[in-house]
Amino acid sequence: MTSTALSRAERLSLLSITAACVAILANALQGHDKPLIVSLALSGLAFCASFALIRWLGPTFVKAGFKGVDMAKHSRREIPECMGAVCAAVYLFAIILFIPFAFYKDVVAATSGGGNRDVVLQQQVNHVQEGRFLHRFPHSKLSSYLSAIVSLQTIASLGLADDLFDIRWRHKFFIPAFAAIPLLVVYRVDFGVTSIVVPLQLQPYLGPLLDLGGLYYVYMAAVAIFSPNSINILAGINGIEVSQSLVIALLLAANDALYLLTPYPHPATDSHLFSLSFLLPFIGVSLALLRHNWYPARVFVGDTYCYFAGMVFVVVSILGHFSKTLVLLLLPQIFNFLYSAPQLFGLVPCPRHRLPRFNARSGLLEPSVTPWSPARQPRWGIVGRGLRLLGRLRLLRVVVDGEGRLVETSNFTVLNLWLVWRGPLREDRLALEMTAAQAVVGLFGLFVRHRLALLIFKEDNWSLL
Repeated sequence: MTSTALSRAERLSLLSITAACVAILANALQGHDKPLIVSLALSGLAFCASFALIRWLGPTFVKAGFKGVDMAKHSRREIPECMGAVCAAVYLFAIILFIPFAFYKDVVAATSGGGNRDVVLQQQVNHVQEGRFLHRFPHSKLSSYLSAIVSLQTIASLGLADDLFDIRWRHKFFIPAFAAIPLLVVYRVDFGVTSIVVPLQLQPYLGPLLDLGGLYYVYMAAVAIFSPNSINILAGINGIEVSQSLVIALLLAANDALYLLTPYPHPATDSHLFSLSFLLPFIGVSLALLRHNWYPARVFVGDTYCYFAGMVFVVVSILGHFSKTLVLLLLPQIFNFLYSAPQLFGLVPCPRHRLPRFNARSGLLEPSVTPWSPARQPRWGIVGRGLRLLGRLRLLRVVVDGEGRLVETSNFTVLNLWLVWRGPLREDRLALEMTAAQAVVGLFGLFVRHRLALLIFKEDNWSLL
């Protein structure tokens, strides 16, 4: 078992970050309320707490049975599993602690606070009447903020239950839908917009806006189901779950920052400030987890982290009103899901684990395979022809015998497909290349959202002009 003690350099670094963040929070308590700065400070504290707790709690998790074997190593040692639950707990504590910094003064200024707060200072009233500045937080979003916390608490609990009881895929697929219920209910009460902007080419027939009604909630529920599951499906090597989540979170934060650079007031600024308040602490805890989960991993993240990370993205995209942007950033996950569909839906046998195969002689990862025997060939001829076609297109590794019967095919995951294209790779190299691909596709998605979209829409809601 790896030592749980922090090194001297780690202790000094964590103490320095903690001291700086505590000083910022103490300054905020004196009335210098800048919630975005407070959120950064809480994110720093969340990083420090997660980093230390992951290290310290490892043996406790192992004793409780939360452990797994790192298959892609010569020495298959057991390491702590489900450490994403630690990050989820720290994250929830951070965003709950953020509430008084973000909402207290604005709520008191805009409403009767009770007691001697019934007399509201005229200066505060003028502030609310004249509008908000970048350092103010929209108090009207308190109900949305609380609903997001409830959804995140629910998904963390359900994810932990999955880690405890190892729920079958077909049963856990709809778990995120239950966690999204508070989110959708408050969206209906607080916002309730179900209209979408119609592309310019279709506006002569459908008008500028099209009201989807209940179908819009079906769409949001589908996003809520897909996002957490997509993070969970694209897994299997050290660091990949956390690194892909970090890339998506950083790109969403960059997208939010674009709206903070516009001349105030901008109609979307409040929504993107709201989004950042959830993303910054998530980035903090994820960086701490990645430090322990990157190759060679000292901990596993567990399904809890995958569900929790995906639901963070759902929360900010739905309540921040940019779910289409999230879909663009999830293009690698969408491709992975579509590519995996033959195995997920039973057209091709699907083993319990489809992670790449470790070659002990070379120390490299190779595509894992599904074996076919002469007695067990594809049930339908079209499936066999489809597999052979994918093999010719280099979208699958296919081995056939002298009579043309299938011997083995690589498993349908984007990790295995990358190894088909690139050849055997070391585990950290594969994770690094996949993370880079996620970043490139995500940046292209933002370019599509803010530039190419102008080909079919009249204007983008972001502008620096």
